[in-house]
Amino acid sequence: EVQLVESGGGLVQAGGSLRLSCAISGFTVDDSAIGWFRQAPGKEQVGISCINTSDGYTYYEDSVKGRFTISRDNAKNTVWLQMSSLKPEDTAVYYCNAESFGTPLYNWGQGTQVTVSS
Repeated sequence: EVQLVESGGGLVQAGGSLRLSCAISGFTVDDSAIGWFRQAPGKEQVGISCINTSDGYTYYEDSVKGRFTISRDNAKNTVWLQMSSLKPEDTAVYYCNAESFGTPLYNWGQGTQVTVSS
């Protein structure tokens, strides 16, 4: 059974930083695309970053480019999202998932809440 466990969220002031973790079990992340998604209040869930765990290729959505950094440790089956220069508009529940061309592959975990105060 695939499990995705996100952690690291919290309340932070604008300009602050957080590091989110995605612990994955049930499949190995080698040669996978793992993405971070977020859902803000009243809005649809969107993908914001992705990493190819085989070659390290990364993608960032424009709104987070230059502020967020995705990384992985294949041996630990873990993917992180380092978030810096946080803005109130980054407030959302953040989720991770394996994906194929932006389409999530597994059931969602519980997510981790990020709240950025102005």
